[in-house]
Amino acid sequence: MLNISVEHKKEHLYLEVYHYYRKLILENRLLPGSKMPSLRKCAQELKLSRTTIENAYLQLAADGYIIARAQSGYYVTDIATKQHPPAPEKHAADDPPCLYDFASSGVDRESFRFDLWQRYIKSALRQGDRMLSYGEPQGEKDFREVLADYIRERRNVICSPDDIVVGAGLQSLLQILCPLLLEQKTVSFPTPSFIQGSTIFEDYGFDVHYRDKNCDVIYVSPAHMTKWGEIMTVKRRLELIHHAQANGHLIIEDDFENEFVYLQKPTPSLFGLSGGENVVYIGSFSRLLLPSIRVSFMVLPPTLRERYQKKADFYNQTASKAEQIALCQFIRDGHLVSQTRKLRRLYAQKLKALSTAVRETFGTDCQIKTGAAGTSLALTIPCTISGSELKKKAREKGLRLEILKETPEDITLVLSCSSIPVKDFLPACQLLKSVVEKNASAACF
Repeated sequence: MLNISVEHKKEHLYLEVYHYYRKLILENRLLPGSKMPSLRKCAQELKLSRTTIENAYLQLAADGYIIARAQSGYYVTDIATKQHPPAPEKHAADDPPCLYDFASSGVDRESFRFDLWQRYIKSALRQGDRMLSYGEPQGEKDFREVLADYIRERRNVICSPDDIVVGAGLQSLLQILCPLLLEQKTVSFPTPSFIQGSTIFEDYGFDVHYRDKNCDVIYVSPAHMTKWGEIMTVKRRLELIHHAQANGHLIIEDDFENEFVYLQKPTPSLFGLSGGENVVYIGSFSRLLLPSIRVSFMVLPPTLRERYQKKADFYNQTASKAEQIALCQFIRDGHLVSQTRKLRRLYAQKLKALSTAVRETFGTDCQIKTGAAGTSLALTIPCTISGSELKKKAREKGLRLEILKETPEDITLVLSCSSIPVKDFLPACQLLKSVVEKNASAACF
C-alpha cells in the first residue's frame, strides 16, 4: 500500500501516486488490460484529493502506462511487456529436440493398452451417484479390499483394508506419515539421490542421514538398492529387521520396482518377513501402468494405524476417485497380473538388447553393471571431461543422460531402457560415443 509522505509539498503528491502505480505496472502486479481504481475510490483509499489522483492518472496516461476509455475508466496498457519482453524459451534455440532419452524413468509406449484402460475409466465415470461425492479420506473401501488381497498374494503382505491408506504418489503418503512419527527425529536414506523423500522429512523437522542404521527411521527400497537394479538379499533383510526390532527403529519399505525382477525369484517383502511389526509398506502403480496415473498406497503397522485413524477425517483424499474405481475393477479382472508378466518380459528383453548395443559400441573399453531387476544399467567409460560438461554436450546433440559418478579418468552413466525403442539403442549408443570422443582426449579409446 502507498504511504504518502506528509513532508512533501502538496503539488508533489501526485508524483508519489504516479510512481506507485508505475512500479506496479512494470512489475506486472497490474496486468495489461486490468482496470485501474476509479478516481473517487482511489482518492478515498489514499485519503487524497480527487484532483491529485487525476493528475497522477493523466501523467500515467501521457507516459503510456494507462489508457482512458470513454464512460468506462482507465485501463493498464501492455507497455510492461514491450519494455521487458519475455525471455525466449530456452529449448527453442539452445535445446534441440530430444532424440534419445537415456535418463527417462517413463514407460515404453507399447507396454500399456490405452484402449483397455479407457474402458475402465469410462465405466467408473458411469457410476454417476458415486462420482457426485468426495473420495473417502483413506481411499475407496472396495479398492482397499482388492489391494489387501493383491499384496497378500503377490508380496505376502498380510493386512486388513483398514491398514491401507491411499494417496496420489509417494510424497502425498509421506506427508500423512511424517506427523504420525511422534518420537522419531532422525531418518536414514540409502543415497542422497532420493530428493523427493528426503525433502518431505526435512520439511517436518527430521535430521536426514544416509546409510545410518542408528537412525529412528530407516527408509529402504529393497528391490532397487542401486540404480542398476541390485536387490537386497534375504539375509540382509532379516538382519535389518532384527536390528530395527532390537533398537525400536521404524522401517519404511518402498517396494519400488519389485515387479521387475528377471534373474531370480522375487524376494519376500520386509513387511512379510517381520509380520508387519515396525514396518510401513509402500507400493505404487506408476511403473506398472503409467506415471500419470497417480495412485499409491501404504500399509501401516497397528500403532501408526491407530494414530492415523484418530485424524483420518481431517485429511482429503489426493488420489483420483475415478482412477481408484477403475483400477479396482482392473485388478479384479486380472489385468494387473497379466500386465506385470508382460512388462517383466518386455523390460528383460530390452535391458538385454541395450547391454548388447553398449558392448557393440564401446567394446572392451567399458564396464557394464546390471542387476537382477530394474530397467537400467550402469555404464562406466573412459572420459576426461566433467559429468556436467558431458551432459551439456550430449543434450546439444539431442541425447539426455544421467550421471551416476565421475573420476578424473572415467565417468559412470545410468542408461534407462524403459522409454527408448529397441531400434534406437544402437544409434543412441553411437551418438553417445561420438560425443565423448569429440570432447575428450583421443587417448580415451
